[in-house]
Amino acid sequence: MTSSRDSTLREHPPGSSVPEVFIAFLKMGFTAFGGPTAHLGFFREEFVVKRKWVSESAYADLVALCQFLPGPASSQVGMALGLQRAGTLGLIAAWAAFTLPSAVLLVLFAIAANSLDSLIGDGWIIGLKAATVAVVAHAVLGMAKTLAPDAPRATLAVAAMALVLIFPSPLIQVAVILGAGLIGLLWLRGQTPPAEQTEFSFARHSKRGALIYLAIFLLLLFGLLVAAAIFDHGSLDLFETFYSTGALVFGGGHVVLPMLEVQTVSTGLVEHDAFLAGYAAAQAVPGPLFTFAAYLGMVFQAEPSGILGAAIALVAIFLPSALLIAAVLPFWQRLRHSNVARRALMGVNAAVVGLLAAALYSPVFVQGASTIPTLVLATAGFVALHSWKLAPWLLVVASALIGWMLF
Repeated sequence: MTSSRDSTLREHPPGSSVPEVFIAFLKMGFTAFGGPTAHLGFFREEFVVKRKWVSESAYADLVALCQFLPGPASSQVGMALGLQRAGTLGLIAAWAAFTLPSAVLLVLFAIAANSLDSLIGDGWIIGLKAATVAVVAHAVLGMAKTLAPDAPRATLAVAAMALVLIFPSPLIQVAVILGAGLIGLLWLRGQTPPAEQTEFSFARHSKRGALIYLAIFLLLLFGLLVAAAIFDHGSLDLFETFYSTGALVFGGGHVVLPMLEVQTVSTGLVEHDAFLAGYAAAQAVPGPLFTFAAYLGMVFQAEPSGILGAAIALVAIFLPSALLIAAVLPFWQRLRHSNVARRALMGVNAAVVGLLAAALYSPVFVQGASTIPTLVLATAGFVALHSWKLAPWLLVVASALIGWMLF
């Protein structure tokens, strides 16, 4: 019988290098379209089947772990693979290679947007906003089927939606997530699915090192909040805004939309039209949707903005994920079999559906389907995604062209 030590060594053979990790993930950064589920499929094909960096069971465990953590699941899986392959520098290399292609494309889109308005009008933006309605509606439906499939969780989702619509505040969103975890713990006792029995061998660094990462994560989460309240500094405020978002958004992907909307649009830092146009553009580029943060930092109405704002926002929103994945890996084997943790997560996931449903109404539907033509375009886009299985990026491009021609 092979020992766990031998298994770990087999999955991290000598000669692993940071350049190797960077090149492997750069390919993913340029070709991984389709959202987090598709990204995880690409990763499995590349790193389990082709490169054999990890076993099938270890990869399944890693994906399960990232469903428990706040932040973008596919990016966290990539960071963990980089960490296991080449240490901390491998984690950074995997994140940079997977993230920067889409971030750069969105920054270029932000630069070009004003020029496009003056050259071809703003009809293409109307088309992009209608596409956003279709994409988010499709995401809500898919997540509801998986995360709120029964009466208790559907009820929890609706309650979460009502609360955040009535009280639109980042603090309310955080309170809803925490409250949903507590309700799940107390109310969903008989519905916890059994944990899969799969091998888990991701423990490259010590538990002491993991605790240091966790301490840094918590210190930044609460320290930045206090510092931003005391010191009036634009860069500090920007970093705190996106760090807290990355640290508290469960579900990744589209779920980042409602919190970022409250943090940026409701505070006047980003215009509604710019927000929705950028969000739609994020559907048309490869890589993680969280790179939308780079676009928002680019178009901020306060300083810092531009390239500096984009860089700060991008690093800040992904940093919590990096710290958490490094902190939790050594403890995951015990946590994943805890019914307490899994019940709490079921409650959190149901609330996430409600948060996204609230964002679907405002600002997405209110801004993107406010007229009969845009409603028709958004509905047609939803049918294209749901029934015809059209790729989201193709829908975005097509909607922009239709908007340009019709509006």
